Amino acid sequence: MMLSFFQNPKTKVISAICLILVFAILPFLKVPAVWFLYLFLFFIYLSLANMWNLLAGYSGLISLCQPAFIGLAGYTLVIITWSGLPFYWGIIAGGIVSGLFALLISIPVFRLSGIYFAIGTLVVPEVLRVIFLLWRPVGGELHGAGAGYRIKGVEGLDMTEIYWMALAIGVASIFIMRFILKSSLGLGLAAIRDNADTAASSGIHVFKLKLFSFVVGAVVTGIAGSIFFIYLKYIEPTSAFSIRWTMILMLSAVIGGLGVETGPITGAIVVVFLHFFLAKYAGWSLLLQGIMLMIVMLLLPRGIMGFSIKKSE
Repeated sequence: MMLSFFQNPKTKVISAICLILVFAILPFLKVPAVWFLYLFLFFIYLSLANMWNLLAGYSGLISLCQPAFIGLAGYTLVIITWSGLPFYWGIIAGGIVSGLFALLISIPVFRLSGIYFAIGTLVVPEVLRVIFLLWRPVGGELHGAGAGYRIKGVEGLDMTEIYWMALAIGVASIFIMRFILKSSLGLGLAAIRDNADTAASSGIHVFKLKLFSFVVGAVVTGIAGSIFFIYLKYIEPTSAFSIRWTMILMLSAVIGGLGVETGPITGAIVVVFLHFFLAKYAGWSLLLQGIMLMIVMLLLPRGIMGFSIKKSE
């Protein structure tokens, strides 16, 4: 009886709302300040992992150009704030620019498939990194290498406000995934993932659905990236378009369970832990994360949550 109670859809909705409210009021409680940093990173990573899970787990698109959306959104934020506009316009504009860029590059990269699609998208962030090392998008004094800038208009923001922004995009990413997967879009994407040719012969518009997931993933990823740079209050090309972003979202999705709706939640928790645990091994961090990713893919191909679901069955 207790199990059926927690499996009730209404109970799940009420539990989710209560949990969101707890996270929202957390700043008013006497909790250690470091908790907000942990939770901030968790919600950012959760957003990124959810969108990559939508692409790789449900659409069959192994996209490796997510750092391009993060970096573009960050520099859009710079341009907006340096123009004297409020930072929240920069967050919105960052998402829009990322979505438009995804729409633009979809023309060449969607001609590729499988491993060729992955390789084709992999070079995009690197090209943008080189461009922004040479190009100054706004005037003024540079900070660091290349077009490194401080984000204007965010100096007065405290960690609580930034935490709420991260909470908002994290929760939004969950609801977006839930909406897509429970609609006909989700069924179409799953059919494409299993066999694109069969899906097309069944009347499913393969290109349109893949493009939809690609653009939606870019918009949410860009918004999450903008919020992250508001926290940093600084951006420069090497870290903005870094492959580390790819490793973070892949680890979060794969460890939690690729193609499992709750996978990114578990995966993001693990990756936040790894973020701080591996901080003392800065020079080896990326290599160690890559080794962990391969181990998980070999031992738990369905991830933690996928393995749990299979075991319960």
